[in-house]
Amino acid sequence: MALDYEQLREFLVESKQHTYAAQGDEASVLPQLVGSKQLEYRRGEFFYRDIYFGMSFFAGQETVQQHDRPVWSMVYSGGITQPERSWEDTAAIYAFLRQALMQVDTVTVYRGPISYEQDRYLYRNEYEGSIDSFRGQEQIWLGGELVYELVYNGGTLR
Repeated sequence: MALDYEQLREFLVESKQHTYAAQGDEASVLPQLVGSKQLEYRRGEFFYRDIYFGMSFFAGQETVQQHDRPVWSMVYSGGITQPERSWEDTAAIYAFLRQALMQVDTVTVYRGPISYEQDRYLYRNEYEGSIDSFRGQEQIWLGGELVYELVYNGGTLR
């Protein structure tokens, strides 16, 4: 069965908006890997899973299965640029990140939009490639200071 890229893009947007972006770690299911956070979403023939480790700095992998067959994956790592930040500052940065990630669409399906601003926060997402093979970097700036960055890459699985 051929992969329908439009359906995959729509499912990725929906699953990202129903997991971390919407609920943070609250969307977690019992993780299969010790010490990890695991988020899942299912609709019809598609199943999304996001597994990551860490908090201030984290690394993880998102996968999509169609009919129990892995069809797409993305790996990522990044986090707060100054780990000595207070928990309150870190929580505020990640709250803004979730707001930016809710803006995902079928064009910028990998993470968030190209740019998103609120108050003194600025989110930037740069990427290259297509859903088959891509890489990118996202950053959050607070009042002109880089406070968060993440790199990612992935594509369809053959």
